[in-house]
Amino acid sequence: MAIQIILDRLAQMRLSGMAAGFQEQLHQASYQELSFEERFGLLVDREWTWREDRRLRRLLKEAHLRLPSACVEEIDYHQPRGLDRGLMRSLTGCEWVRAHQNVLITGPTGTGKTYLVCALGNVVCRQGIRVRYRRVPRLLSELAAARGDGGYPRLLAQLAKAEVLVLDDWGLALISDSQARDLLEVVEDRAQTRSTVVASQLPLEHWHTALPDPTVADAILDRLVHNAHKIALRGESMRKLTVNLPGSAGGAAQ
Repeated sequence: MAIQIILDRLAQMRLSGMAAGFQEQLHQASYQELSFEERFGLLVDREWTWREDRRLRRLLKEAHLRLPSACVEEIDYHQPRGLDRGLMRSLTGCEWVRAHQNVLITGPTGTGKTYLVCALGNVVCRQGIRVRYRRVPRLLSELAAARGDGGYPRLLAQLAKAEVLVLDDWGLALISDSQARDLLEVVEDRAQTRSTVVASQLPLEHWHTALPDPTVADAILDRLVHNAHKIALRGESMRKLTVNLPGSAGGAAQ
């Protein structure tokens, strides 16, 4: 069979990784020393890797992480901010996602909360798990708009489908009664069936008073705090420390 026909058929079957590997084997003499089984195995591995990479790119794009390049391998443990390396290592295995557990990260401004939640989102995507990132103030605006245009049930359904929902900047602004009820709808859909990651400047013990209705606050916190991994960061702003480093451009890992 002519080489071009083979390439065309691989393209028609959407075996792009295998096609690229086949072309590589045609142009590198070193492959001629391998057996048929070895060369075919390399082609299969190339296709598998290509599909995994494509799936990861799609999941990261859909996640809309604020820091899509954040990764757990580059988390800074040198600064004394109360970050438990052992806990973070256990979270990278994503068993908490399969067990439908939550992760709650609190700490002052600049201590790396957003980097951590995005790094967790990244590692979850690498496991082939669907993630959605939302800043709470923007999410509340989206929910209010959806109520007005009839898209409220659809938006709630989209959020509920995410196996991991990342809620950043929790408690950053005052929340009204209607907004608190919207948050309850979001977390209620996920309770014991999905995982939620929350980042907040407010210490966990202040979350209840930040919500206007004590009854709604009880319901929300019961669904979030129960069976959750808690990370309480402390210390100076990582941004300030990064800027003060010689030759730093402020983009170091957190």
